[in-house]
Amino acid sequence: MQVLTVQRGLLVVLLLLVSVEHSECVRCFARFDLILGQCDEDIGEVDGDDCCQNPHYGYQATDGVCHSCGPPAWSPWSPWSQCNVLCGEGVTQRHRKCYGIGNPDCENSADNVQTKPCNGTCCDAEGWGSWLLWSPCSVTCGEGGVRTRERICSSPHECRSACSGPSEETEVCPTHTTCPVHGGWTAWSGWTPCSGSCINDQSINVTIPTRARGRTCTNPLPSADTVPPGKSCHGNNFQLQDCSELPNCPVHGNWGAWSPPGPCSVSCGEGLRLSMRRCDSPPPKYGGRFCDGSSTRSSSCQSPCPVDGLWTGWSTWGECSSSCIPQGPVPIRTRQRTCSNPAPSSSPPGRSCQGEDSQTANCNHLPHCPVDGGWGSWSPFTSCPVTCGVGLQVSFRRCENPPHQHGGQPCPGEGRRTRPCKTDVHCPVDGVWSQWSPWKPCIYPFRKKSINCEKAGGSQIRERQCLYQAHNGSICSGTDLTDRRVCYDVDKCPIQGIWDSWETWSFCKPSCGVKSRRFRRRVCTPDYSGYRPTIGRQGEPATFFGTPDCGVVPDGKKVEIQPCINAPACP
Repeated sequence: MQVLTVQRGLLVVLLLLVSVEHSECVRCFARFDLILGQCDEDIGEVDGDDCCQNPHYGYQATDGVCHSCGPPAWSPWSPWSQCNVLCGEGVTQRHRKCYGIGNPDCENSADNVQTKPCNGTCCDAEGWGSWLLWSPCSVTCGEGGVRTRERICSSPHECRSACSGPSEETEVCPTHTTCPVHGGWTAWSGWTPCSGSCINDQSINVTIPTRARGRTCTNPLPSADTVPPGKSCHGNNFQLQDCSELPNCPVHGNWGAWSPPGPCSVSCGEGLRLSMRRCDSPPPKYGGRFCDGSSTRSSSCQSPCPVDGLWTGWSTWGECSSSCIPQGPVPIRTRQRTCSNPAPSSSPPGRSCQGEDSQTANCNHLPHCPVDGGWGSWSPFTSCPVTCGVGLQVSFRRCENPPHQHGGQPCPGEGRRTRPCKTDVHCPVDGVWSQWSPWKPCIYPFRKKSINCEKAGGSQIRERQCLYQAHNGSICSGTDLTDRRVCYDVDKCPIQGIWDSWETWSFCKPSCGVKSRRFRRRVCTPDYSGYRPTIGRQGEPATFFGTPDCGVVPDGKKVEIQPCINAPACP
């Protein structure tokens, strides 16, 4: 047994040093869950050798199954299953699985299923109750309606398999009433042209042109021959809308009365006496024409005077250079005027108009343009976060070039990317104690002679191995490879005793098939009063090794065997 255990430990250590399935490319994970048998924390596709340099990792090959990179280890036992029969004698089972690199071979590898008898508790299960009432039909008129009814399983949860068949029934339930057809609006017609081309604000009541559109309640037409009749459409069939987007109507200028002639200009040459009139009856507005003709008239006098230029009124503002405010300069609009009201005289020269002949203004009233997000540059990958085996490097980018705003779309794709990194260094593999070997024979230690059925004290040992330790991993906690105790060898020795109880039933062996059995032995309490309770000069407590023969059993039964009824068939 000791030789086999050592060989198995060396084999698993060797498996940790060789490749996973000929070092194929595998999906590597940073954690293997022994309880669920699942891989977690995906690292990516790497060489199988590199992934399993860390014994805590797991990998997924082409078979899609998750495998452990560690030494052989049992999963915990599963919970006991429900009894496999509803009523009467049956069995319940629990399982465990051996996980590890390569083809793992856990200690007691055949002990992966345990079976024990049980009794089905559903002998009085009532099964289905009566069907409940039908639900109302899903429609109140026309066809295509359905109704359902249910029944309830009256058995306890563990006995639900006594209720077979559906828990609900559905059937068609036609009605004999024609459904009313409620009226529906057609789509709105297109808007009519505006009733005018501009807004007149010169009258007491501002006149704004309008436009109209209509719809009809014929999509569908409400039914008149059903009970009740169909409902007519709610709402108006006609809409009127102001054409408020139109410009104001131009107002053409008209001259006022001439002023009396002014004094004669005597600064140079023949002069003039000027009479003036203003274009203010009314003044031009909204792009209307300025008054035709001159605003001045003259009559000869001894010295004529120069005519200085005057500005016309400002034109209406032009369209904005954009329909929304982009990520840059704000859109602008412009308007103009001319130095022609009147134009400056050339002889003698009049003064030209002072100031600018055009103006610009920012269109701050517009909404901001949507800005779709743009990714910034990827950051450098982080350094490899592990000092052995395989790790995961990460690179990030931010949606800030530009950030999305004003209803723009966020950046498509991911802001994080990863890649595996390897160290080419095998992680430490910590040692794990094997199970203790069976106790060796109890013998007299000095001459190594048998002391069976003698009252002479002896000693015996058992051994264990620290398995799987490799790559500077921790050795097993504790240092004892050997366990020793002092003993008396009483195996099969005639010793008086009392047959007073039975030991616990064993699990079913084998765990499947018609030959599955369990057993228990009668327990005898031997009378060891003739033996000293301690052995040796140091007074170590004595252990009685073996099973003594307590003599005849009162009813003649030392062993009981029971069949494990209804054990599942062996695969």
